Amino acid sequence: MVAATSAVAVAVPLVFSLSAGAQPGTGSAPRAALAGSETGLRPPAKESVATGSGGAVSSVNPYASRAGIEVLRHGGNAVDAAVATAAALGVVEPYSAGIGGGGYFTYYNARTGKVSTIDGRETAPARMKSDAFVDPSTGKPIPFPEAVNSGLSVGVPGTPATWRKALRDWGTLSPAKALRPATRLAEDGFVVNEEFRAQTEMNEERFRKISSTAKLFLPHGKLPVVGSRFRNPDLARTYRQLSREGMDALYRGAIGRDVVRTVQHPPVAPGADAKIRPGLMAAGDLAKYTALRRDPTHTTYRGLDVYSMAPSSSGGTTVGEALNILGNFHLSAADRVQALHHYLEASRIAFADRNRWVGDPAFSDVPTKELMAKKFAKERACLIKPTSTLTSPVAPADPRHPGNGCTKGSGNHEPYEGPSTTHLVASDRWGNVVSYTLTIEQTGGSAITVPGRGFLLNNELTDFDFTPLAKDVPDPNLPGPGKRPRSSMSPVIVLKDGKPRFAVGSPGGATIITTVLQTLVNRIDLGMTLPEAVAAPRISQRNRPDTEAEPAFLKSPERAALERLGQHFVEAPKTFTPSPEIGAVAALEFLRDGRTQAVAEPKRRGGGSAMVLHKSAGAAGAAH
Repeated sequence: MVAATSAVAVAVPLVFSLSAGAQPGTGSAPRAALAGSETGLRPPAKESVATGSGGAVSSVNPYASRAGIEVLRHGGNAVDAAVATAAALGVVEPYSAGIGGGGYFTYYNARTGKVSTIDGRETAPARMKSDAFVDPSTGKPIPFPEAVNSGLSVGVPGTPATWRKALRDWGTLSPAKALRPATRLAEDGFVVNEEFRAQTEMNEERFRKISSTAKLFLPHGKLPVVGSRFRNPDLARTYRQLSREGMDALYRGAIGRDVVRTVQHPPVAPGADAKIRPGLMAAGDLAKYTALRRDPTHTTYRGLDVYSMAPSSSGGTTVGEALNILGNFHLSAADRVQALHHYLEASRIAFADRNRWVGDPAFSDVPTKELMAKKFAKERACLIKPTSTLTSPVAPADPRHPGNGCTKGSGNHEPYEGPSTTHLVASDRWGNVVSYTLTIEQTGGSAITVPGRGFLLNNELTDFDFTPLAKDVPDPNLPGPGKRPRSSMSPVIVLKDGKPRFAVGSPGGATIITTVLQTLVNRIDLGMTLPEAVAAPRISQRNRPDTEAEPAFLKSPERAALERLGQHFVEAPKTFTPSPEIGAVAALEFLRDGRTQAVAEPKRRGGGSAMVLHKSAGAAGAAH
């Protein structure tokens, strides 16, 4: 049904409209031309930094960022723009996000000065038990690839419920209007770039094993061609149905029935040599799903207020604990090696505590307040020495029992967490801000596309620990009925004197935490501009013997200096693309002259897209 056709010959912009049935705006090709030829589509210009006024959007893809900007142009606010951008990412970044997944939404309300969050994490089906990922015939954990590529890995999607709640609580548009740009994009198509083709190629083997996925993402049995147009009319119809019937079309209606049928009976391709396990999801699981309002995590750092996502995500507590630890030291660009050394050690320690204590608070007594306490961080900070490196895995400490934070010991290795996901930020002319991370887990999720619906299902339940990490120690992240698996998503909003200063976040599985943390340290402590902080080479320490590093860092003089202190580096794995990369930040900053600077990746994942509603010339001013 979806075909990648010949390369674009004559390029004309595709402009979105929020008016029902409206034609594309002035300067755009007629809709008939867009639908019937390859002469009417051109990807928007891609810039990694944009400065101006009226509102801003940053994401990994220019089509998605433009969808958010168009909503702002038509009078929508930051929440409306964030939902529109996220829906468009479901079209152009379908291997990272979509309505088959979940995420976390952080929002600053300019009227109240309050930061709020929505937990839209997927939940396990009611029939899922703690040993769901243990093979009963062997008593051993199911091989990870087998667990990923299965209905068993699929959690109840939370993204549509997140959009509904965000729009109801803080938005100005109906879901129908917020989804309109993405619906048109799915119907008219987008130009295939090298990243989309590369990610498809990375998943080709497993995509071919699912008939519906192969039909959609391997048109005519082949990889999509760079420069061709990729349409997804099934997703356009799904978005239109959600627009007409509301999000209950998924949670209580026909879309949901299709999801359950697909999870329970994965559409394995004829002749495929694959063991695709069925899942446990039932219609009742969808009907019971709720996106939850949670209090954000909060800490102070160098005179700033840092807000992020509380458990079920570990992002807010782990970024917060690490910042609290670093607050006990002076970091500066004058001694970059020591600053990076302390950043790595603080992350190492915070991950030790994260792995032991953080899970779904509905099922475990998560000591969120205690993990975020300055006193606990000061105890943990005593482990850091300027002339030596801790040996991982470092043992966790008990934040409820002060006095044991400086005791050395041996802990457990970090459990695996999928590396994909996507992030966006948005602001508006009124000063509202959104930092939103959403995902389907692996790049390509479970590899299972709902037939006729145009979207992939997540594999979020593989974020549970398959078996306890330590013998005779309670594990807060084992599977359970209705439980949300632990996440690392860290959508951050930073305030100064009650006003927004930064918003930042990233994809990348567990490296989300270190990416966000390093970006904040770069900007706040090392004196980098936000674009410099985002572009700087990344290193990620997650209580492992080795620290993952990007190639640019491995070639830097800091590497040798840090190795002399005992740090050990290995090249980061190839996850999103064939290149070794860590994270893909989308961020924004409010400048002292009143303008907003939107920032995206200049190179990672092919470069992101930063846009502002009213672009201004001239150098960006320093932050207030």
